[in-house]
Amino acid sequence: MQDIISAKNLENNAWKVAIVTALFNEEITTTLEKGAIDYLQSIDLQPMARVYVPGAVEIPIAVKALLEKEDCDAVVALGLVIRGETAHFDYVCNAVERGCSQLQLDYNKPVAFGVLTTENRDQALARAGGRKGNKGAEAAEVAIDMLKVLGKIKQL
Repeated sequence: MQDIISAKNLENNAWKVAIVTALFNEEITTTLEKGAIDYLQSIDLQPMARVYVPGAVEIPIAVKALLEKEDCDAVVALGLVIRGETAHFDYVCNAVERGCSQLQLDYNKPVAFGVLTTENRDQALARAGGRKGNKGAEAAEVAIDMLKVLGKIKQL
């Protein structure tokens, strides 16, 4: 019987991790990006690329272009969608989540989903370095954890 595989206690490699950041709600999304970069730097990694797209809907195509590069091991997807008065919120959230999730499966590479979907700006601020932490940093950590887990699975 094989051991249970967990990211805990597995070593970091010289992984190439890219960050895609949507610029809509830039004040908040760049704070998410800073959290992701700070996390990567804390484990002695630098982003291989920082890509900026106009809004959340454009995140999946940029992620796809990065994943097509052989030297890109994982992507951290960052953005913010705040609910408004129309169904647009639901369409955007579903499209970006579905796109990022499918790309992980298509390329067998982690796409860490750090796209905030909030009811209001205060909730977003709380999750971009406020009282709820920085979800950009958490997404970067997820990307690294999944690289560790997938690497260990390949060794089975």
